[in-house]
Amino acid sequence: MAPFWEFTWAALALGAGATLCMDVWGLVQKHILRINVLDYALVGRWIGHLPQGRMRHEAIARAAPVKGERALGWAAHYLIGIIFAAIFIAAAGQAYLAAPVLAPALAMGVLTVGAPYFILQPAFGLGIAASRTPKPWFARLKSLSTHLVFGLGLYLSAQVWAASLAV
Repeated sequence: MAPFWEFTWAALALGAGATLCMDVWGLVQKHILRINVLDYALVGRWIGHLPQGRMRHEAIARAAPVKGERALGWAAHYLIGIIFAAIFIAAAGQAYLAAPVLAPALAMGVLTVGAPYFILQPAFGLGIAASRTPKPWFARLKSLSTHLVFGLGLYLSAQVWAASLAV
């Protein structure tokens, strides 16, 4: 396979796989641990308000709904996961795909937590790193755990990728 296509397919596979791992963790949090999780419709709502120049909201849940916000939010969620995976593969190198290691993938998970801390949470009206929430440290730990699971998902998806190449 040409390097460009291997990179592209690997980014799609690792990104979608890692994001799916995040979503499974979200289901565990929601249904077993009884912890509220992010409603991706709110991500879609935020994106839907961007063309009008509205980047920040006092409270995204009170902002006007946007047509198709749930689908838009979920699509953005997976696209962002794929972009993060592409960045990871570019940084780790193509050799990572043949011999995945856990530590770099977890480190990437930790790095990606910057997105909610410094972009999404402030844009939603929650403050930097959820500083305006009732329990900022709980929200921060929840984001960190979710993004560590994303890193774990990168590693597991890379293991599946490597195994598929060996066949």
